[in-house]
Amino acid sequence: MAETLKKGTRVTGADRSKLAADLKNRYDAGESIRSLAASTGRSYGFVHRMLSESGVKLRGRGGATRGKTPSQR
Repeated sequence: MAETLKKGTRVTGADRSKLAADLKNRYDAGESIRSLAASTGRSYGFVHRMLSESGVKLRGRGGATRGKTPSQR
């Protein structure tokens, strides 16, 4: 479904609901927001917003985080 949408086109109505459900299922299966964005031709922000609107509990960062370690705070 997502592959048939042209980059930058508005997604509304039933198409939006279907895309949101597809993104939710793939994210819940372990795919990252970045990989979802790349595979659908959408921005990271768009995918993040669609997941948030779908009520998905977003995962925390998995890689190294910046800043002080807890012992340095």
